[in-house]
Amino acid sequence: MIRKVFRSAAVAFFSIIIMSCARDRKGEILPEAFSKQYKNTQNLLISLLEKKETKGETRYAVVNRIANNMLSVKDYPSLVHFLTNWVELHEDDSYNAYWLLMTAYAYLENEAEPIAEYYFERIINNYNDLIVQGKSIHFICLQHLIQISSSPANRISYFNQLISRFPNNVSTTELFYRLALEYEKEGEWNQAIRSYTQFLDQDDASTLQISGYPNAYLNAKQLIDFSNSSKDWTFETLDALVAAVKSGISSYNYKALDRYKSKVNFFAMSWRQVETDVNAQESFSMRSFMRGNRIRYSAELDPSSSPTEAYLRTTGWSNYVNVWYLYFRKVNFPADPEIHGRWEWAGIYFGEKL
Repeated sequence: MIRKVFRSAAVAFFSIIIMSCARDRKGEILPEAFSKQYKNTQNLLISLLEKKETKGETRYAVVNRIANNMLSVKDYPSLVHFLTNWVELHEDDSYNAYWLLMTAYAYLENEAEPIAEYYFERIINNYNDLIVQGKSIHFICLQHLIQISSSPANRISYFNQLISRFPNNVSTTELFYRLALEYEKEGEWNQAIRSYTQFLDQDDASTLQISGYPNAYLNAKQLIDFSNSSKDWTFETLDALVAAVKSGISSYNYKALDRYKSKVNFFAMSWRQVETDVNAQESFSMRSFMRGNRIRYSAELDPSSSPTEAYLRTTGWSNYVNVWYLYFRKVNFPADPEIHGRWEWAGIYFGEKL
């Protein structure tokens, strides 16, 4: 109990400081707050609230009117003090979740997101859901928390609650994808793969446009396809992969080269294309391009190669496009430590580098 009181006092003290700073940023309380009419109205309402016979819905209406009057004149410090004090003194009030929601809103209006987040969390964790004006208090809190929270662990909890508790109020397809991203940030790879799979299982996954992630479906599909594959085409080092590919070219061993190519997400495209282009994903045998041609490769990798990707210039594949750059990349798949960091032949770029 002492800990609870101390924590409440600490939050209240910090809240006053935040609200004072926020008031300087957002401007002064509206002049109407200092009018005689406003003060008289508020005093009458408070007098009514203090009467013993003011109970139930009448009490709710009076508290709500007092609070909304404060909101209307942007008297946020008074609003916060009034509502938090009310909640502390009236623990049995069934509308306390709503009063704390208004408190959180006041902090949002003053750009004090950390304090608002505290109150949204407090509502969800300590109060039963409440329907006010046809809206779920918990749903509103979760929506705001998703917007202001920067903690992946917390966001995972919020997304899961939205999916499980309010599936008819949200796009579960989008939330499965965003949930997977948060699991990745936390390093929970099995959960991330599970969420990506759930995303792909939704009927609208391939057509849904997710803000900030224009290639969500393709990215998720590539990751899950890779996860479900044998991954037996990867090499422990770049040197080993390049040596094997060069040997295959020198001996015109198209079967070996076909084995070395990535079996998932392999692309063949011009430099102007991107991997997400529909016709960039290619599945073909090297045999068609090796028969009767004089294939050559550069002794060294292209200077633009980096610690995570490399290019090998080759020539002689066809009269139409003589130059091919074979593209190798380090596998980024933390879900499987034995595969993560190995190398794969991921694609081909046609023509000279731009």
